[in-house]
Amino acid sequence: MTLRTERLRVGVLASGRGSNLQALLDASGRPEYPAEVVIVISDRERAAALDRARAAGVEALFVNPKDFADREAFDLALVAEFTARRVGLVCNAGFMRILSSAYTRAFSGRAMNIHPSLLPAFPGLHAQRQALDYGAKVAGATVHFVDEGPVDTGPIILQASVPVLPNDTEETLSARILVEEHRLYPQAVRLFAEGRLSVEGRRVTWQ
Repeated sequence: MTLRTERLRVGVLASGRGSNLQALLDASGRPEYPAEVVIVISDRERAAALDRARAAGVEALFVNPKDFADREAFDLALVAEFTARRVGLVCNAGFMRILSSAYTRAFSGRAMNIHPSLLPAFPGLHAQRQALDYGAKVAGATVHFVDEGPVDTGPIILQASVPVLPNDTEETLSARILVEEHRLYPQAVRLFAEGRLSVEGRRVTWQ
């Protein structure tokens, strides 16, 4: 376990409304919290997440994928932006692009994602709909490290379960899962910032 003497500098990638970003911003705004969001980057110029960052006094940056020859060039530009700001952890918060190995190698062990299912069940898009279509009785949320696997395959850090109710729709289930996402993500970042996470292969332990 490595104890930090200064707040961890966190970068966030977001494509949409940024509700999980808001949970991180709210935590970051507390002086006793061991991490601070220092930059939010989006691949969409009008993403509400950028507005949330600006409202919190955090740097908000639009990086246009169309300005780059390919996915790897775009991802390396993200790496350069985060590196320039001495970011120690990157959190994906509804970032709707698959990141290349160039990115995942650069932030190996220092990139997190949050997903609305109990991974490894229902990876990828529309996890809540997948759970309902399958007839699952329990759904939930997962915070995991980002690795070079296909989608949502990295070592799991934290999970929380949510019951699937008989009359649930995708919207009602998503809303209940989101409550747990907002609780889990700042907790996972805190564990990382305090040096309390250990990764051995596919297994994450914390103290």
